[in-house]
Amino acid sequence: MAMTTYEDSRAARLLGRPFTIGGLTLQNRIAMAPVTRCFSPGGVPGEDVAAYYARRAAGGAGLIITEGTFIGRDAAAAYHDVPHFYGEDALAGWARVVDEVHRAGGRIMPQLWHTGVSRGPGSLPAGVPAEGPSAVGLDGRPYGTAMTPQDIDAVIRAFAEAAAAAERTGFDGVELHGAHGYLIDNFLWSRTNRRADGYGGAPASRARFAAEVVAAVRAAVSPGFPVVFRLSQWKTGHYQARIAETPVELEQLVAPLAAAGVDAFHASTRRYWLPEFGGRGLNLAGWVKKLTGRAVLTVGSVGLDQEFSDPRNRTQRSEATGIDLLLDRLERDEFDLVAVARALIADPDWPAKALGDRLDEAIPYDAALLATLR
Repeated sequence: MAMTTYEDSRAARLLGRPFTIGGLTLQNRIAMAPVTRCFSPGGVPGEDVAAYYARRAAGGAGLIITEGTFIGRDAAAAYHDVPHFYGEDALAGWARVVDEVHRAGGRIMPQLWHTGVSRGPGSLPAGVPAEGPSAVGLDGRPYGTAMTPQDIDAVIRAFAEAAAAAERTGFDGVELHGAHGYLIDNFLWSRTNRRADGYGGAPASRARFAAEVVAAVRAAVSPGFPVVFRLSQWKTGHYQARIAETPVELEQLVAPLAAAGVDAFHASTRRYWLPEFGGRGLNLAGWVKKLTGRAVLTVGSVGLDQEFSDPRNRTQRSEATGIDLLLDRLERDEFDLVAVARALIADPDWPAKALGDRLDEAIPYDAALLATLR
């Protein structure tokens, strides 16, 4: 039997199409989703980090979205050996990453991150409390400190400064982490946002902080420099959480972000095939696209037979699967790009195998091997 070529592959016809976000044109619709790795001692990404991302670009990913990177705010950090996006040494390290990814033919964006009330007591720097909108943790109990107007302004400036640094360093865009129970998401979620000022209350008011971050980032970079916003309903350890119970509430949250300058939304779900609001309808990415008219990325167990984690534990191994259902939805224009995490970590050549109808050759995800993967 003759080998399948990209030209006669359904996946290639759909995933292999170029796509433009802002002033950036991607060679295909496959993105590498951000996954925290903790391989940057002192917050500085080294040559191994550059090789890791370049290898995924060489394997065919049209866009690399880096692991979360801490903005220049002490309370933004939560985990050891996570890269920073401030300081001369860290930015020089990122410049090497960008060069290697570009040399491999890829495009790359950093994910800019403030961990909010997900910052734990043992985080560095020591003695810095977690900060959030209302001094309330993800479990609804008192935790951390409530941000003052001055704190809010300082964090917004830190996001904008990081975005400007990304453009100066040669990145092709930025992603703002507004998902999974971290700071921007803390403002979006009613459980963690109990403010009585203009940043709390109704969905549109809870979206104000995120919209101001987006607007400041948009003003800090060139007009064509893409700004991507990642959002989710679920939070780490709180998988049934919802920032919006209805499409109307979702629109009230995302419309201000689109108006502020978001070029694309990255809608994080744990299983991309599940409808967001019941029935057999659109997933979260599909609803965001319908409500905003902006480009969207979908993500969630693409190419794998089970999600990353459930309320009891994290999945240690997932078998590779086909993507026919994903292609069906892409063919209907439910979403524009597909972000792949574990499958692409396990197998740098996953994009090439997907485009060539060779996913039966894909390497399964195995958490035991992650520490050795580069």
